[in-house]
Amino acid sequence: MISGIGASWLLDKPLLSNDHLRVSYHVTLIKSEEGYAVFCPGLPGCCSQGETEQEALQNIRVAIQEYLGVLADD
Repeated sequence: MISGIGASWLLDKPLLSNDHLRVSYHVTLIKSEEGYAVFCPGLPGCCSQGETEQEALQNIRVAIQEYLGVLADD
């Protein structure tokens, strides 16, 4: 279980379909009255939320994938 407010965790999972590329991003998870807010300081504006810690972390993983996808399109 993740505890604490505003602590950083390392998201270390393949984010793209290319198995040869592994990218790690620190994310910050903050408990709120509605659940959990999560953002990636290394990717400005990349944030998400969830009712549970697990859901918030899954959602930020998707947000990071989409963020990087937009950068790749540019």
